[in-house]
Amino acid sequence: VGEAQILGPELIQETTEKIIQIKERIQATRDRQKSYADLKRKPMELQVKDKVMLKVSPWKGVVRFGKRGKLNPRYVGPFKALERIGDVAYKLDLPEELNIVHNTFHVSNLKKCHANESLAVPLDGP
Repeated sequence: VGEAQILGPELIQETTEKIIQIKERIQATRDRQKSYADLKRKPMELQVKDKVMLKVSPWKGVVRFGKRGKLNPRYVGPFKALERIGDVAYKLDLPEELNIVHNTFHVSNLKKCHANESLAVPLDGP
């Protein structure tokens, strides 16, 4: 007897208001997380024929690169970007030693090469 029950249209209206409030809070949280994530992202625009370094870590088990552990190279290359595929992928001109690896990579695995090519890390190691 203590608590009054909400029946009919009142229940529907209160439930609808709660759902709207929950959706607004979820959207506010999404926007906040996106703004934090966007601070870390930097758009990378490559031109065809630019030289890029390739991140090694996603496929360490596929090809072995010289040293072990902490001294492993993080990036190898430079390689020439042959073609842009979509908005976020590039086809690279890989050497014969990397023929077991597909030659299309997401931009998160690439870094624009600004260094002298003579300083490049060889694929077969010392």
